[in-house]
Amino acid sequence: MGKKVRIVLAEDHTLLRQGLRALLSTDPGFEIVGEACDGREAVRCVEKLKPDLLLMDLSMPRMNGMEAIREIKNRHPQTRVIALTVHQQEEYLVTTLQAGAEGYVLKDATHEELVLAIQSVMAGNPYLSPAVSGKIITGYLERKNTTGSIASGQVLSPREREVLKLIAEGYRNREIAAELCISLKTVEKHRANLMKKLDLHNTAALTVYAVEKGLVHQ
Repeated sequence: MGKKVRIVLAEDHTLLRQGLRALLSTDPGFEIVGEACDGREAVRCVEKLKPDLLLMDLSMPRMNGMEAIREIKNRHPQTRVIALTVHQQEEYLVTTLQAGAEGYVLKDATHEELVLAIQSVMAGNPYLSPAVSGKIITGYLERKNTTGSIASGQVLSPREREVLKLIAEGYRNREIAAELCISLKTVEKHRANLMKKLDLHNTAALTVYAVEKGLVHQ
């Protein structure tokens, strides 16, 4: 028998985490070596245990899953990461992959799909749940065939670029106001202008755009 895949589970709901452990422990090729109930603990767990694979819930307390994935991949690029999530929106998928995850699996996946995802990622192949992979391909093709709906970064003023960068780095409106020494109302106006100019309608989409334009260094 080959070497077991050493896995850390990061999930804040105890029942779900225990269920994952019970399911995966039935496979002789997997070994659960650690568990984490928040993003910070996941980072510490990977630091200490250096697992082959991290299964990471995206909606985590203290540090969200995307931030934790980015930090973990910066420190331990050899650890493969599969995001576990309820989010099917393309923005979440793109941002998670840009953070460094090799897999994206919806929480309504079957045990068989999760095993397939682990095997694929450990073999060096990315894995996306079928429900989201079709959406991102469709979205990409639509954007490719649309001329100029999202303009280049030059359309933004220097201040808007600063605000966009801080939004993508996870700053809230009040924190942006304090960082740039401007009023909260001014930040809200800049955010609204960004969404209107770029035709993007939520923070996740703004973050993806900022990463694509090189405003945020990973």
